[in-house]
Amino acid sequence: MVGESLANARLALENVAKAHTVDLIRLAQVVMAAMQSGRKLLIFGNGGSAADAQHVAAEFVNRFMINRPPLAAIALTTDSSILTSVGNDFSFDDIFAKQIRALGKPGDVALGISTSGNSPNVIRAMEIAAELGLRTAILTGGSGGKLKDMAEIVLCVPSAFTPHIQEAHLWLEHLLCRLVDEGLYGKAGFEAKE
Repeated sequence: MVGESLANARLALENVAKAHTVDLIRLAQVVMAAMQSGRKLLIFGNGGSAADAQHVAAEFVNRFMINRPPLAAIALTTDSSILTSVGNDFSFDDIFAKQIRALGKPGDVALGISTSGNSPNVIRAMEIAAELGLRTAILTGGSGGKLKDMAEIVLCVPSAFTPHIQEAHLWLEHLLCRLVDEGLYGKAGFEAKE
């Protein structure tokens, strides 16, 4: 079981690397341009993807692998009062869209994470982000679901197994952090840590 799981996880990573290296580099360039112009990264998803959103925001605001100035990133998954207020008074489908409306500005980057590509609240947030002039990107899996056609940049892990999609998302998120850090602050400090 362990060997088979490792082989399948490796295959998912290899396949996403083959399919989306150029897209990942493009996403890093979009995030760097946004941050260099005083904009921010807004990240959101449900369940494990919500945890990913928080993880990525922490890597940008605090540090990934090198000490550098904080970078503006907000996980829209953390404020329980906002999430439950919007979910109760309006709809769970609006929990991220309302925050995008309140916080998003043209030139910001909206990064949605959905393993299925069909999460209604991520879909709604991507619609609002595009309407408001935010740059849009999605991490998804399988066939990409509805979200595959809703963002400028789509990174879709070609796997039907949710745990491998989630593992590949974390790998992509860490690569994004590294690409942005290296692009903005150089490679010094990374070589010794590989």
